Amino acid sequence: MRILVVEDEADLNLLLCKVLTKAGYTVDGCLDGEDAQAHLLGATYDGILLDVMLPKKDGYTLVQELRDQGNDTPVLFLTARDSVADRVKGLDLGGDDYLVKPFDFAELLARIRAMTRKRVGQRTNRFTVGDLTLDTERRQAVRGGEEIPLLPKEFSILEYLVRNKEKVLSREQIEDQIWNYDYAGSSNNVDVYLSRLRKKIDGGREEKLIHTVRGMGWAIREPAAPKGGTR
Repeated sequence: MRILVVEDEADLNLLLCKVLTKAGYTVDGCLDGEDAQAHLLGATYDGILLDVMLPKKDGYTLVQELRDQGNDTPVLFLTARDSVADRVKGLDLGGDDYLVKPFDFAELLARIRAMTRKRVGQRTNRFTVGDLTLDTERRQAVRGGEEIPLLPKEFSILEYLVRNKEKVLSREQIEDQIWNYDYAGSSNNVDVYLSRLRKKIDGGREEKLIHTVRGMGWAIREPAAPKGGTR
């Protein structure tokens, strides 16, 4: 999942990016409202951590403009402004949650998980496809009762596929979701990671979950029901 951190305090911005990256998120950071707007025009995010008091364009104005444009990306306000009036204003303008500084990082991560679950209508951090279970909080993949060790990028790609089950995702979509704004790596990176991921998830198994759609991309799909019955 990809998160945009908008915080003008450089040290806190860097710390937030490190914590979220360690938790498995793809993270972009920026220090003012106008730069945040540029990032949002150039990429799609699953959530935004947004300070209120920002240079150039404040957080309240930014989220109001996003909602007016039809952008429903979940927004979690991070701010030292702790009055009830400030919280009400942030939520009424279109924010999804409000966390007052200083905060505990465990609570922050829990609120991000809750916020992004609501967007996809998911109540838990566990997703299933066939006999594959993905726990996004524990960063754990299990298929047929066997835990499958995955590298961080492999897990992130699998999570993106599972959250978009049955949808075909292009190379460009996966690259945009999994690698951050400054990424300038090889154009076949996605292919390499998908090849490794398919070997780990589907290798040696009769039922394949990850499918290549020629000329379009990849999709993860429920196994077909056996003929003459239902699963």
